[in-house]
Amino acid sequence: MPSLNDYLLVSGLLFAIGLAGVVLRRNIIVVFMCLELMLSAANLTLVAFSRFNGTSGLPDYNGQMLVFFVITVAAAEVAVGLAIIVALYRAKQTIHTDELVTLKG
Repeated sequence: MPSLNDYLLVSGLLFAIGLAGVVLRRNIIVVFMCLELMLSAANLTLVAFSRFNGTSGLPDYNGQMLVFFVITVAAAEVAVGLAIIVALYRAKQTIHTDELVTLKG
């Protein structure tokens, strides 16, 4: 049976990989995927704390309910983010963050 520390270790590694991807990568789609990976790491942490913070043998479901809200916000973020990426690609013909330095066309 995995312990809370095991879940937190995996969550921390996922978050660190996502953060490294956001900081180091140039492709805006990869940066976007790394942001989603960081959200998934936070969700894993919430579920792990919810599972191991139980009373009388039952898990505390507050953290798991918060995960549903985070997933909902992430779905909306994906829709808006991909629309922005498509609009940027149509305007600039690139998806590299180094070449997207101005907000005006």
